[in-house]
Parts: sequence; structure tokens; C-alpha cells
Amino acid sequence: MPACFQEYAAHVKPALDAAVSSQLQQLLGPVVFGHPHDLPGLTGGKRIRGALLCLVTASLGGSQEAAMPRAVAVELIQTATLVHDDFVDQHRFRRNQPALWTLAGARRAVLLGDVVFSSAIHRMSELGREDCGIVAKAIADLSRGAYQEPLDAVAMLEAVGRDDTCSVDYESIIALKTGILFAAACELGAVAAGVDGPQQLLWRRYGQKIGEAYQIADDLQEVAQALGRATLSPGELAELAPALRFFLPQSLAAVCGAIRSGVVPMSALLPYLQELGDAMQTALEQRLHAATDALRGAVPEGPLGHLVRRAPWDLIGMFNAGELRVVGGVS
Repeated sequence: MPACFQEYAAHVKPALDAAVSSQLQQLLGPVVFGHPHDLPGLTGGKRIRGALLCLVTASLGGSQEAAMPRAVAVELIQTATLVHDDFVDQHRFRRNQPALWTLAGARRAVLLGDVVFSSAIHRMSELGREDCGIVAKAIADLSRGAYQEPLDAVAMLEAVGRDDTCSVDYESIIALKTGILFAAACELGAVAAGVDGPQQLLWRRYGQKIGEAYQIADDLQEVAQALGRATLSPGELAELAPALRFFLPQSLAAVCGAIRSGVVPMSALLPYLQELGDAMQTALEQRLHAATDALRGAVPEGPLGHLVRRAPWDLIGMFNAGELRVVGGVS
């Protein structure tokens, strides 16, 4: 029996990798030259969302056979999201390889992402209306979250200056950008195990809070990297602006001034960034507790139940160990 989530994820990853690769080959074989493995960004990664789905199903007495197609759909959505994000954010590398858009071109990369998104919905429609609805909503919410994020430092500055909370609200961004797919994964895991609707919602909240903590952990790495620099550019500072405004609204004047002035010395922002890191760490831990609290009375006793309860903390431990960070974002 695996002692931690990392061991469980490593155990199911070979089967999940094979299933995802097979699905991609069916989807893209007539469209791409060669094998999907030839296109970076379509394969690889930790498969943590799919593994978490499988763990939820197993802890509730369900089978891997029922969990696997749903886990594949979640991993397809994650894959398509990264393909789109890399182009939108102009990240040139993914998992230490050239990003797909740099090889296939922007148009083809975006269209391939669309194919993968739509195929995940189609695959779930074959399982049933409930599965299809969860996946379709997840894709819609992910897209809304991405759309809310300003694309550059100027847009961020303008949004902060006019207090445009709709555009750059940090809680909304982390809930939609990352929380929603973890939520869908855990809800689908409960569906695969055949539990009822109210129980499914508990598992959805569990996944939502894990995902939000996961994104905060990723953002905390950005804060740590910023603290290690002598200066910050407007773009680097703009990436932290939503978190600064949410956790430290008193810092807005200094942040706006720094973005306007160009490259600024870290000494001008050090107290704000240190306080930001402390506040984000507290918020992260609150979400981890909220994840486990959501499952009170809902998790069967036994080794798998124990693994589910410790999984949120294990996931963030993987961040702290440097296992999840990849060039261009989280895997």
C-alpha cells in the first residue's frame, strides 16, 4: 500500500500515461505528422489530477476501470490548457522542451488544443450526461479564468488603477484557473465510484480547495524568486499585482509607482513582498485544512481513506521538494 500520494501517483502513472497516449493517438493520428510523442506539451507531466481522481474512486470502493476514462479526460483538459497557455503567455518552453506553438506554429497549436478540449467533452458524453456536464463546465470555467487575467503589465496597471476587481480578483483567478480542474477531477472520481449527489459535492469542494492551495504554492514560488532578485521589471511585478492587491491593498500605491517607473530596486518592495509571502502561506494552509474538513464523515476508514486525507499536504510537499515546478508554469 502506498505510504503517500506521491507513491500512489507513481503507481498509477504508467497506466494513465498509456491511456492518455492511446487517446491522443486516436484523436490526432490523422491530423499530425508522426506520433503525438513527437509533439512536446502533449505528453509527459506528473498526471497528478488523474491520479487524484483514481485515488478518490479507489477510496470509495470503485474500480480503476471506471476511473481511468474519466482520469484521461481530465488529463486531456490539462494538456489542452497548457498548449493554449504557452502560446498566450509566449512561453517558449514546456517541461524543458520547446513549447508546441514554437514548433507547430501558433494557429496549429491552438487548433490542436481545441481538438483535445472538444474530444474530452465527447468522450465524457459517451459515459453519460453527468460526466459530460462536469467536464463541459470545467472547460468553460477554466476559459473564464484565463480570460480574466490581464495579458501584460500595462493592462494590469490600468486594471489596478481603476480598481477593476472583476478583471484581476485573485481569489477568482485561482479558483477558476487551477481549482476548478482539481474540483472536477475529484467530483468525477466520486461519480466513478457511484456515490450520490450530496457526497459528490463534498468531493468537489475537497478538490477545489486542493487546487486553490496548489496555485497559491506556485505563486509563492514566484514571490520567492522575486525576493532573490536585486531588481524587478514591470512585467515581473505585474504578475504579483493581483495577489498584492488581495492580500496587501495598502501596497497598491507603491506597486503602481514601481510599474510606472520601470525597473525598480528590490529594497523599495522588500517589506511588501515579505509580508505577501507570509499572508499567502497562511491562505495556503487554510485551504489545505478546508480540503480535509470537507470530507468529515465522507471518507471510509482504512489505508486509502488515510491517503486521501493526507493527499492535500503531500501535493504541496511535492512543490516544496521541487518536483512540480516546470518552465512556463505548473504541470
